[in-house]
Amino acid sequence: MEVDSSTALPPGIEAAWGLRERPPKGPKRGLSLPRIVDAAIRVADNDGLAAVSMSRVATELGAAPMSLYRYVVSKDELLVLMVDAAYGRPPTPDRSDHDWRAGLTRWSWAEREALRQHPWVLRVPISGPPATPNNLLWLEEGLRCLRDTGLTAAEKLSVILLLTGYVRNVSATAADIDAAAQASGIMLAQVMTGYTQLLRSLIDNQRFPELSTVVEADAFGNDGDLDEEFVFGLERVLDGIEALIRARG
Repeated sequence: MEVDSSTALPPGIEAAWGLRERPPKGPKRGLSLPRIVDAAIRVADNDGLAAVSMSRVATELGAAPMSLYRYVVSKDELLVLMVDAAYGRPPTPDRSDHDWRAGLTRWSWAEREALRQHPWVLRVPISGPPATPNNLLWLEEGLRCLRDTGLTAAEKLSVILLLTGYVRNVSATAADIDAAAQASGIMLAQVMTGYTQLLRSLIDNQRFPELSTVVEADAFGNDGDLDEEFVFGLERVLDGIEALIRARG
């Protein structure tokens, strides 16, 4: 791949695209950029993003910390590579995707699963638009689903941003709830039952008539299935996109 040498690439992008010269072989045999990234992901998966450091990753690999800098110039660069690897390739087109909605539904669920497997990704600050290989492949697949919708190029991009924003927001909430449940040993269903009881002791239908109706309907007392909430929200987002497509038709 050729890149204009006058263009300054952001941290990690050069390495992600394989545009950096390979370092000369060092004393630690078998050390490579993919192995370093995989080890860093294992640390993040097991102990959280805060546990990731060059020294910790080096320990995982049985290498000296300084030897990692032959492959990655900084922790920030490593984080860029970790996120790209954690997302992996997007879902491939499926014959069952008979229209844009089916395709984007599958696309959204695939991103949800990637973030469920690697929730630490949500803790990595977004420093700019996607530019790593896998991230751009995800964008490409999302745009492909919208190819025949009649939307403008700008509208297609906005749709993808809307969807990934929804997926990330729900996934972040789910990750926080899961972390709290693990720390306390109390599951979401128990939390919501207790919350309903708390509200009943705090509010009355004079001051909080609408909230009282919700509480009396036991709307908070679900079984803690966050996937159901995800489906509900995703369907509403897609309904809005469908309305836009119809308006353009």
